[in-house]
Amino acid sequence: MAETNALRTGDESSPPEDDAAALAALGYTSEYKREMSLWGNFALGFTYLSPVVGVYTLFGFALATGGPPMIWSLVIAGVGQLLVSLVYGEIVSQFPVSGGIYPWARRLWGRRWAWMAGWVYALALLATIASVSYGAGPFVALILGFAPGTTSTVLCALAVILIATLLNLGGTKVMTSAAIFGFAAELAGAVVVGIWLLTTHREHGLGVVLHTFGAGSSGSYTSAFLASGLVGLYLYYGFEACGDVAEEVSDPSRRIPKSMRMTIYVGGAAATFVAVALLLAVPDFGAVISGQDADPVYTVLRGAFGDIGTRIVLCVVLISFLSCALSLQAAGSRLLQSYARDRMIFGSTYLARFSPARHVPPYALAVTAILPALVILGSTISANALTRIVSFAALGIYVGFQMVVLAALRARLRGWRPSGTFRLGAWGLPVNIAALVYGVAAAVNMAWPRTPDAAWYDNYLVIISAALVIGLGLVYLFVAKPDRRSQAPAGDAIPS
Repeated sequence: MAETNALRTGDESSPPEDDAAALAALGYTSEYKREMSLWGNFALGFTYLSPVVGVYTLFGFALATGGPPMIWSLVIAGVGQLLVSLVYGEIVSQFPVSGGIYPWARRLWGRRWAWMAGWVYALALLATIASVSYGAGPFVALILGFAPGTTSTVLCALAVILIATLLNLGGTKVMTSAAIFGFAAELAGAVVVGIWLLTTHREHGLGVVLHTFGAGSSGSYTSAFLASGLVGLYLYYGFEACGDVAEEVSDPSRRIPKSMRMTIYVGGAAATFVAVALLLAVPDFGAVISGQDADPVYTVLRGAFGDIGTRIVLCVVLISFLSCALSLQAAGSRLLQSYARDRMIFGSTYLARFSPARHVPPYALAVTAILPALVILGSTISANALTRIVSFAALGIYVGFQMVVLAALRARLRGWRPSGTFRLGAWGLPVNIAALVYGVAAAVNMAWPRTPDAAWYDNYLVIISAALVIGLGLVYLFVAKPDRRSQAPAGDAIPS
């Protein structure tokens, strides 16, 4: 496809007709409006990655498990995911097609591989929407001053999904504006909180990041550190959403690879900054590690800002949860619509439809609202229901990621030479290999059973859920044969 992707240079964006022609050369016409700027695209990726959501949600677990050195996992995961984003940048630059992982895998490998990659990633996205929306509930309770319960948390989660859906139904411009607002609020909140903690409530020096304070003392500290590293692994994805909306961005071949890298740079810096600030303000590491202080984030914020100030900070956190759910829905709906227009999924007739007024796929958006809502409602049946269902979420996203990275490596070895505006040149192959090694190691770390005293099905919950999702996908693939219904281009990255 090299001849169909003319290189663009300079800072000016390409005319809309050039973007339409480039998309037509890839075999598609689009009903989306190209109303998303570079900054809007970056804001979408940033709010999906959401440093505040990632850090505030898992900071306590990571600190209790690995002690202060857990902060290094943010650096390790950031570098690893930067490698993945560089590989993705080359792919989306050549194939700026809406839907992200599914169409990329389709062009690099083929229909069946793409179907499975998209299937795993789609279910992981839907589960993540549920978990992020559910995670907002306790913050609402803290803001309003009541003890969170199952009913209040479920109602808050459903409200988050409803608001995010309405904003997404407003069209690309409304969704972009909401993402930019969420980005500004989240970044400002992270910077203000971090500076205040570092300048007025710092309890320790930076040297604590080299001391465990007894964490992992019951066994190998390496195991404890790897377990605490889940905070970094859960944090550093979201940059791929920049490519999910490729047909809504002007000059996507040049802009999307840049916004992907910006998401990693800015999101990673913000997450690390606020995590370091929280870490140095924790009054007693021993209390956290022993379990006496089960919520060190709230402890630090309340001590630094008081009751009213803490509620204001938590309002910013709540905005972050909402904007994260918004971006997740945008990514998920574009993935489903991409499947549907290729006739690769059940319900394609409806999922491929667009709203003529808003230029968004309303039925695909509805799926990204209804299914997560059902998952959340299921949590009222069993205290562990939500945990069991969403345990696969992050691993599923990493598996989907690596299926594309592996497809890119296979394509390179078979002659693919990226021909988009963004290219790594001679660095392409080593970066691709390093990204695959990192991603596989990260997936193994997430899936590794760490609760030997629990029932076997709880200890192997992540592995079991992954096997179930992949197994169901394979059954549908080989029984329904969706790949045979599609005539859209596939495997054309590799020279014939």
